[in-house]
Amino acid sequence: MSTLNVDKVDPSTGTALEIGSSGDTITVPSGATLTLTSATLNLPTTITSTTEVKTNKISPATGTDFAMGDSGDTFTVPSGATIANSGTATGFGITQSSFRPNALPILNNGDMNINQRGTVTGITGDDNWTIDRWKIEQNCCTVTVSKDTDVPTGEGFGASMKIDVTSANASVDAADSFKLRTVLEGQNLQIIKQGTGNAQPMTYAFWVKSTTTGNFVAFLIDQDNGRSVSQLFAVDSADTWEKKIVAIPVNSSGVYGNDNGASLQVAIFLDAGSTQTSSPLQTAWGSNSDASRCTGITTGWTTDTANNFWITGIQLEVGTFTADDIPPFQFESYGENLFRCERYFTRIAGVNYSPYQAGVCVSTIAAYGLIQNPVRKRAVPSWSHSGTVEDFDVYTNASTGYPLTTFLFAYIYQQGCTTNLRVASGLNAGYAFNLIDGDLGDTYIDITAEI
Repeated sequence: MSTLNVDKVDPSTGTALEIGSSGDTITVPSGATLTLTSATLNLPTTITSTTEVKTNKISPATGTDFAMGDSGDTFTVPSGATIANSGTATGFGITQSSFRPNALPILNNGDMNINQRGTVTGITGDDNWTIDRWKIEQNCCTVTVSKDTDVPTGEGFGASMKIDVTSANASVDAADSFKLRTVLEGQNLQIIKQGTGNAQPMTYAFWVKSTTTGNFVAFLIDQDNGRSVSQLFAVDSADTWEKKIVAIPVNSSGVYGNDNGASLQVAIFLDAGSTQTSSPLQTAWGSNSDASRCTGITTGWTTDTANNFWITGIQLEVGTFTADDIPPFQFESYGENLFRCERYFTRIAGVNYSPYQAGVCVSTIAAYGLIQNPVRKRAVPSWSHSGTVEDFDVYTNASTGYPLTTFLFAYIYQQGCTTNLRVASGLNAGYAFNLIDGDLGDTYIDITAEI
């Protein structure tokens, strides 16, 4: 090998200079530096390096678009390295809109996993709580609502709500209506910024399966300001799980009360008569009007006992999303989900003589006690018990159960309730007692602060 030492090499003619031939390898030795001064280095389409390439800036050769890698490639950012967005650059794929502003789901129990009341049969009217936080309001048929194991495959859900028509509507009359709904507290909705210049749209999403195809209605009511909005969604294939994404526009009028009151109703109509379909569907927020709630709905779901409707994975998100970019459903642990549901409702079930409360006997016929709420309720709740008072026993240290003749929930507050109990006779003043299930596990006490 010989060495040629020169300070400059110029082309003999023209302005193009070629070094080597095709297949040759030009080597810059270790420690040497190749410097371009105000010059352009044209490189081939593909540059292969098995070690590393160091540079302070990479710009597109033409235009303004720059691609790194090909489909399927993996780029690794080493531990300790930082990718910084200097200024207002966009396109990282991780933007403010990619993050939820809420740490917990806005809707409670959207996966239908908590079901303290169990299967509810014979539902005919407007005041029927079913799976926790979800209520049936209807006037035209009879249904059974249960927690079911039929769920979308591979989506992580373990339960759905099944609505089964057990006594059909003869025909859909003008005033007929069938709605599934939940209601949210205003203090949990402040992130929507309603009534301000920064008011946010929402996206209402859920998985549904129906024995019938056709149009149903997603419906929201701003109960603080008397405004509502409706959107149609279609079930395209019978007996098939389908995910529905419903865009809810900005509501710029009025604000949600920052309190524990009923502010936003989130609902789905399965059937409706002409009273709610006689005006154009109100697809933008406006004054609440019966006539524009359900226009375009496919009527008749309530008219056949063969009809069933399943739903799960209900979510309400701040922002506008499509099926491609909506955030995934926010799963909670069973305990977290139950805790949030019990803010509104708790059923304490008797199990084989297990005690509901302890207290003290004050005479041969009277006893006083205290039942503590497992979770502080949304508001001062109502208390009720199953069956008849005789199904509950005062059990003393004499190992004797005395059936109640009176069961009074005396002083009620958000965290508990005192009880005033009476039996026919047999108690000893000053003795402790337990209030127990005397009906072999068929009793319960309900504590309700629903909205």
